[in-house]
Amino acid sequence: QVQLVESGGDSVQAGGSLRLSCTASGYPYSAYSMGWFRQAPGKEREGVACISSVDSTRYGDFVKGRFTLSQDKAKNTKYLQMNNLEPEDTAMYYCAADPSPYRCRSRGYLSWVYWGQGTQVTVSS
Repeated sequence: QVQLVESGGDSVQAGGSLRLSCTASGYPYSAYSMGWFRQAPGKEREGVACISSVDSTRYGDFVKGRFTLSQDKAKNTKYLQMNNLEPEDTAMYYCAADPSPYRCRSRGYLSWVYWGQGTQVTVSS
């Protein structure tokens, strides 16, 4: 079965950095979308970063150059390097995957079929 496991979430002060990791197992698809989402209490789930087999990396408007998504295909792992974190970045962060290569072209999240359990990021001022 497909399984996604996130790690790297932590508590950090504003201006700090974190690197989130998501390791996938049982995911053999050559066509794919892989993304990071986040959800804060009382707020909608929103896209943070997304990459697919047909599109270059896309970021949410709030990222403003602070985050970088990368992949290590040999390790079946994707990373989200987050720098200059702000209190507004506090949320549960989820990695997601989907065999469709077009998910990054949509702002929605309901169509993504594989999700990790989430890792908490807390940024204090």
